[in-house]
Parts: sequence; C-alpha cells; structure tokens
Amino acid sequence: MSFASDDLRRLAAEEEVVIETQAPEGPVHRTTIWVVVDRDEVFVRSFRGATARWYREARANPGVAIHVDGRRLPATAISATDPDSIERVSAAIWAKYPNDPATKAMVAPDVLDTTLRLEPT
Repeated sequence: MSFASDDLRRLAAEEEVVIETQAPEGPVHRTTIWVVVDRDEVFVRSFRGATARWYREARANPGVAIHVDGRRLPATAISATDPDSIERVSAAIWAKYPNDPATKAMVAPDVLDTTLRLEPT
C-alpha cells in the first residue's frame, strides 16, 4: 500500500517533516527528521542510529504519523534493512540532500540498519 499521489509529492518536496511517535504507554513525542520517496515508497532513517528516541519508539510501537504541509499522515513503520531498500534509500538521500553536511552521516554504515519504510494506515 502506498500514500496518495498528492501526499507522495508533498513528502518528496519537503526538506524536513515531523514524525510523531509514542513509546508503549508513554507520551506522544514529535521530532523533525528527513524523509525520502523512492518510486511510491516512503522511507526514513535515523541520523543518530538506533539510540535516537523517535527510532526506538517507532520500533517499539510502529504506529507513527508524519506531519507535512499542515497534514497528519498516520503510518506504520516497517524495518527496511534488505540490501535493495538500503541502497535505494541511500541513493535517494544523496539525490535529495546532495550539499547538506549531514548527508554523509545519513548514509554511514552504522545507521543503515535504522531504515524504516512507512506505509499509510
């Protein structure tokens, strides 16, 4: 399942989005992250690796939401650590953020395992 085409366009165009996560039985947490769209799939990856709060919460409770352009898009976060997904996401990050100093860190080997695919719910 994929997001609606308008939402895919919004996500592809935005430099940053807000992800909303929640630990089991914890408060809602929001933080700003990068997002990439490849084909009709939406991906996020943790700049800080597996220790990032939003990433830990998304793994513990995969019901997340992305806030973009005034809209809240509910989604399920699914691990996307297969080699094809990792390669596609890394290429999409390089294409979307070619001159950002943080890009190298986003494609570093120690954060690749934090790649998540978001499916709309």
